[in-house]
Amino acid sequence: MTKFILALTLFATTFFFIARQNSSKEIIWPSAYNPSKSKFYVHNEIEVSASTEAVWASLIDALKWQSWYVGAKNVSFTNSTDTVLNSSSAFKWQTMGLKFTTSVKQFEPNRLLAWESVTKSIQGYHIWLSVPIDKGCKVITDESQNGWLSFFENTFQRNNLKGYTRFG
Repeated sequence: MTKFILALTLFATTFFFIARQNSSKEIIWPSAYNPSKSKFYVHNEIEVSASTEAVWASLIDALKWQSWYVGAKNVSFTNSTDTVLNSSSAFKWQTMGLKFTTSVKQFEPNRLLAWESVTKSIQGYHIWLSVPIDKGCKVITDESQNGWLSFFENTFQRNNLKGYTRFG
């Protein structure tokens, strides 16, 4: 049910690509990924009628991302005993046609999840922040990228990112 609410709400929302200065004040970026200095930055936010706990449960269940996030393919944990993301998780996956090995860097249950993906061509830091509001929570997802491929992401993939981040 929660997955359906999150997917439907996110699918129906137009995401905003906001200026680099508009990163949430609640997000503390590693210096290498500070949005004001990155080659590519995207900010999306939406209010959903689900609790932060329900959103969190969907976020850490990475093996089920494909059911609500069109951009996720072939997710697998590097530690075969992991079944959901935790503070020391690493996972392999494909997104936007690229293969990544990704490591969780920040993990605050029901509030904040961040991971880093590093390849020779692109380095990315992705943050999910859930903030309680009266009728559910606000879900903020920010991504900052560096590397030579991020130029092409910014130039040619910006519109495609809207489709990938609709989660439905």
